[in-house]
Amino acid sequence: MTSTRVYLKTALFTVLVPGTLAVAIPQLLAKWRPHPRLPIGSDVARPLGTASLLSGIALYLHTTVQFGEGNGTPSPTDEPDELVTSGVYSYTRNPMYVGVLLVIVGQALRQRSLSPLWWALGCWIGFHNRVIRFEEPHLAEKHGEEYEQYCEDVPRWLPFGRGAE
Repeated sequence: MTSTRVYLKTALFTVLVPGTLAVAIPQLLAKWRPHPRLPIGSDVARPLGTASLLSGIALYLHTTVQFGEGNGTPSPTDEPDELVTSGVYSYTRNPMYVGVLLVIVGQALRQRSLSPLWWALGCWIGFHNRVIRFEEPHLAEKHGEEYEQYCEDVPRWLPFGRGAE
């Protein structure tokens, strides 16, 4: 059973890191640089943005519960001991990052602002580099053949098809 302490640490991390990256910064960018506007009407942008935002939040929360079940948090310094490969992790190796990006894109659409979309692109590049340079080598060292097989079976980012990227 997951301890309350694990979920409290997860909540703190979520407010400080994804909360800053996916909520505070996009909000500031949209207000500071509202133009150029995305070339879609608000009657389309708002529902699409809301769907993206809510999907991203749900995806992120689902992954934190999965990490919590392994007594880990989303923090790189407090990961689960066992490799998480079930649930959404059976479709993409990085659903937590995908969830954060969906939240950013959702805000960009809801506010019809291009600035948060540029931020999302920058975040994705940063996430990708972090995954390639730190997380994948670390997980391969920690979990060995189990992780190598997981990489062969599950795509890194988008759950279209199978196989390592």
